[in-house]
Amino acid sequence: MGASLRALRALVLLAGFYLLGFILLGVLAAADWATVTRLHGGIAFKILIVSVVLAVPIVRGMFMLRTPKGAPKPGVPVTEHQEPVLWQTVRDIAAQVGTRAPDEILLIDEVNAAVSEDARLLGLKSGTRRLYLGLPLMTGLDEMQLRAVLAHEMGHYANLDTRLTPLIARGRAQLIRTIGHFHDRADTKVAKERARQEKAAEKRVAKGKEAKEVDTTGQGAMYRAMAKIYTAYARFYMRATLSGSRRQELAADLASVRVAGRDSAASALRELNAIGPAHDFYMDSYATLGVGAGLLPPSGQVFGGLRQLLDARSDELDGLRRELATEPTSPYDSHPALAERVARIEALPDDGRGAQPARPALELLASPQAALAALEQAVLTPQALALTRVDWADLVHESMTRYVGQGAQEIREAIAAEGTGPELAALLDAVDADPALRWRIADRFPKSEEAAAATGRAAREFTRPVLRRALKQLVTAELTARGAARWQLSWSDSAALQYAADGFEEQLELALDALVADLPDTEPLRKLVLV
Repeated sequence: MGASLRALRALVLLAGFYLLGFILLGVLAAADWATVTRLHGGIAFKILIVSVVLAVPIVRGMFMLRTPKGAPKPGVPVTEHQEPVLWQTVRDIAAQVGTRAPDEILLIDEVNAAVSEDARLLGLKSGTRRLYLGLPLMTGLDEMQLRAVLAHEMGHYANLDTRLTPLIARGRAQLIRTIGHFHDRADTKVAKERARQEKAAEKRVAKGKEAKEVDTTGQGAMYRAMAKIYTAYARFYMRATLSGSRRQELAADLASVRVAGRDSAASALRELNAIGPAHDFYMDSYATLGVGAGLLPPSGQVFGGLRQLLDARSDELDGLRRELATEPTSPYDSHPALAERVARIEALPDDGRGAQPARPALELLASPQAALAALEQAVLTPQALALTRVDWADLVHESMTRYVGQGAQEIREAIAAEGTGPELAALLDAVDADPALRWRIADRFPKSEEAAAATGRAAREFTRPVLRRALKQLVTAELTARGAARWQLSWSDSAALQYAADGFEEQLELALDALVADLPDTEPLRKLVLV
């Protein structure tokens, strides 16, 4: 579908919203006329009031002249003077695609690239163009893959997709706003009726009478009925506009292929499928690991550390690169399924460009480290920026030490509740004096329904592993506090505890087994930990 037809369709869909409003206003007006001519008195007046009240949200939605603008995306704007190579690359790609380059480039903290345009006069007049380029995305791509991504975004400009975005967004916003008005009024009516009935019930109770059950059935029904009418059109509107969005993505993919080649375009999409989950995992398990302990990675590493994870887990991520999700596309998806996009690209004739060796995409920046550090300043909260910066090794050790210490607090509290000191030495002395103390401590931990119902030896078998895990946390907390063990950073696996002596871990496991045995022996743990 050409740009002119897409613009016409967008206008027709927007006009449909206004037409629906005029039809509903006409129905209300006809109802008012019938009321005035056939009815009189209080009933007619009430119907007229209801009609006016229903008309207000319709009129408000129709006369929402401005599309609400969301909060600006946080990021780092870069000028051509600051990033000459990146700007030249973007300009070259825009020229190859046959469109005007963006006026602004903003580096953001997402695994994403996107374009926008402040078009005016219903998309007839071009406006400021912006390119949003995620540094985490650049971290995972090489230059040719990045060129493919940038060509895709320039393809949206060339196809005038961004020109129509404000027009389509206006229709969506007006529908959402109008539906929201009706639901708000319905909820208000229900709340008022509930308050009225509850007040009446209180008076009845005060008089010694039985209170009636609150019943708001039917309240706000007219508002909700009107909302359903607009919701039905909203579904149609969304399906129609999003089907167009999916076609636009496929068209933009062709620009990606023309500029970067078939194989680079396909590999960029496959890489996206791996970088996204890897980035989410990295942010949860590495970048923010130390927040609870008041720590952050070194400057530039909050986002920059992703590269180390990608390198260390490359084999693991290969599965995501190869196996793309094949779920069918929903009518409400803005993009086709990634597997469909890749299949379409890879089905194109071989263009002879193949897998081209390329430098990392971040090398297009004058100073990747400086850009990553500036991004932190732009997107992190003041509270996050105030945290202490430490190297990765110390961050992992300090954070894990804190979290294990917090985990050991549960058994310390259980020990204290039994009248014993919370230190390991005091616990071992108490167990020697009273072996059953272990099970009383374990009984204070949360239990599954099956464990709670068990008795005798069966109950002990349920609680034994729980007690053992808690004891190991207590021992680990004491060892790390004394410097006898240290948590080690691993980019390819979970953090591991490194003990001072070889063979210590095996001996510790045996000592814990002896402590939770039916006939406990505390001596192995004493010799191993307390000497």
